[in-house]
Amino acid sequence: MPGNVYIDLDGTLTDPYEGISKCICYALERMGFPLPGDAQLRSFVGPPLLDTFTPLVGEELAPKALEHYRERFSDVGWLENIPYDGIHDALEALTEAGNRCFVATTKPHVFARRIVEHFEMAQYFSDVYGSELDGTRTDKTELLEYAQAKRSVKRESTMIGDRYHDIIGAANNGLRGIGVTYGYGSAEELTAAGAECLAASPQDLPGLV
Repeated sequence: MPGNVYIDLDGTLTDPYEGISKCICYALERMGFPLPGDAQLRSFVGPPLLDTFTPLVGEELAPKALEHYRERFSDVGWLENIPYDGIHDALEALTEAGNRCFVATTKPHVFARRIVEHFEMAQYFSDVYGSELDGTRTDKTELLEYAQAKRSVKRESTMIGDRYHDIIGAANNGLRGIGVTYGYGSAEELTAAGAECLAASPQDLPGLV
């Protein structure tokens, strides 16, 4: 039966590594801190940015680092995304099957909407849910609770994402959790978090939902 499908942005709809990594490095350079290596930078895709910057610059300076990050991200970083091969076809199949799709990302919704529209995905989504610039709804559980509350008609709901935050947020809100292994979380991470099933590519998504 068709339902509501909440889909993460970074690592699920698009590969954001170039933009995120360059913006993190930009912020750290501005503040005179050493730059992380590639493996560490890749681990930063998904979690809230304040959580990322705190161990790098300290709790007191993390908000300033985030401010510098957004300087570059709002200019060019948001454009440095690559939609995953087959994601448009997967979204089309999901909506044609009668599902209502929503973006559910802890990225600020002002940037999420811009990315979804620029990469020609907006037509597949009924709404885009994200965090606020002040840090509200940067927790996936809180975000999905907010998104669910916006729906006047309750339907079976599924969350699709590439990191454990997505799967735990789904479980905490009574949603099915589907993990994607083509993003930035491993199969082990997603399974341990409680993913019901795993998608190795966007082409797998319609069949799993």
